[in-house]
Amino acid sequence: MAGFFDFMANPTRFQAIAKPLRPFCLALAVMCFAYGLFLSLFASPADYQQGEAVRIMYVHVPAAWIGLSSYLGLGICALFYLVWRHPLGDIAARAIAPIGAGFAGITLVTGSLWGYPIWGTWWVWDARLTSMLVLFFFFIGYIALANGFERRERGARMAAILALVGCVNLPIVKFSVDWWHTLHQPASILRSGGVAIDSSMLWPLMVMFAGFQAFFIWIVLHRMGWILAERRLEARLHQSKRAHLKPSEEQNRKLAP
Repeated sequence: MAGFFDFMANPTRFQAIAKPLRPFCLALAVMCFAYGLFLSLFASPADYQQGEAVRIMYVHVPAAWIGLSSYLGLGICALFYLVWRHPLGDIAARAIAPIGAGFAGITLVTGSLWGYPIWGTWWVWDARLTSMLVLFFFFIGYIALANGFERRERGARMAAILALVGCVNLPIVKFSVDWWHTLHQPASILRSGGVAIDSSMLWPLMVMFAGFQAFFIWIVLHRMGWILAERRLEARLHQSKRAHLKPSEEQNRKLAP
């Protein structure tokens, strides 16, 4: 993995790989969303208990999966930045954080919309809901720390530490419905007893998840490209500024405390 970060650290090399991937991911996301929404709204049946409200699942569940996996990716990138001080780890983490926060926010909103007709309330301090809210706050905390210091390196280090601490919450989110008695229904797909959802609902759910995943990759690659371009521009401006300093001014800057 460290070799991968070293290989991709060169901005030109990264853009050469990411540029052809972006339109492919965008096209895949559009096709999956179009097909998945048709299946979700028209081809899949209503649930025998939840009725038409179950259709919120086709947005809620993929968003939750992307929210969890994106935070795991954030933690991995933060680890590589802390251990190897690799700038691409920081760039990838900064690109992932707001997107992951957006998916976590979508999970919370759609969960409330789904919960009201089923539970009769918009929100309960359920273990799954509460741990997902905590995950959302970890995303926000990372963004605030990463951009809250004048020295970028210090902010990146503090934010990376917070990201690693937040990884402790990931198994709590995943297994909260198994560890505690909650209103939230237990897992229907990733469970020891096998898949507990009918294929007529599982296939639209997987298509929507593929669309969410492709969209996530597309927008993260775009953000990484923007951040790399911004840092290259900053480096060039800094070099240009130093080149235009007079020798006496440069000497005074070196002697300044």
